[in-house]
Amino acid sequence: MKNRIILWVAASLVLAGIVAAGGFFYFQTFSPDRDSYPVRGIDVSHHQREIDWRRVAADDVAFAIIKATEGGDHVDDAFAKNLREARAAGLAVGAYHFFTFCRPGADQAKNFISVVPNDQPLLPPVVDIEFGGNCPQRPTPEQLNAELAAFLGPVEATFGKAAIVYLTDEAEGAYAGKIAVRPLWRRSLLLEPDHNDWVYWQYHNMGRIDGITGDVDLNVLKGGRERLAELFAAPELVSPQTSPSP
Repeated sequence: MKNRIILWVAASLVLAGIVAAGGFFYFQTFSPDRDSYPVRGIDVSHHQREIDWRRVAADDVAFAIIKATEGGDHVDDAFAKNLREARAAGLAVGAYHFFTFCRPGADQAKNFISVVPNDQPLLPPVVDIEFGGNCPQRPTPEQLNAELAAFLGPVEATFGKAAIVYLTDEAEGAYAGKIAVRPLWRRSLLLEPDHNDWVYWQYHNMGRIDGITGDVDLNVLKGGRERLAELFAAPELVSPQTSPSP
């Protein structure tokens, strides 16, 4: 009887190990259907350290969204180099701003505008709203909407394109449908977003790309190369909504 219990425990441990290994392999290798989502991209910051952008471009990466600024005065020290080298490698490039809850939106807009050049084509500006790494205070939807409008107005006027809003699951639960109406960049690891209102889908946060050492966020664009070209084209005058839908 004792031997049977030992064998059962050993078999259970082996099975658990196989399941865990299989789950890890699936997580590491997951990629959305390429026929449905042929255009792939990454988002990066200084955390990715030195990037070989030509190798990145050769590894089925068509676009890169690069952290530029955070709050009212922080500048990502890798932004200028990443933007220049990613563009030279032939990628469609864009910039994002990490929106903090403890600085006025107008100050944050000035920071972003002062850092991101607007004399060459860019993907639409992105504002990143999430709780992780943010100020501990949590604004009400009304407070956030007011500060976000103060950010979006100058930024969209400067770059001539409606911005895209990135929301994590937690931020989406708190603010979706209650803040400025914009196209969305949705984070949904391994699962296709259950809403159809997104432009980018971040499907992996521990992906691997040639030319980058370590983990990197992986994304797809809704649409094909034509849609990417539209987003990256020279700006047109826009008149985006700045208040939430009723």
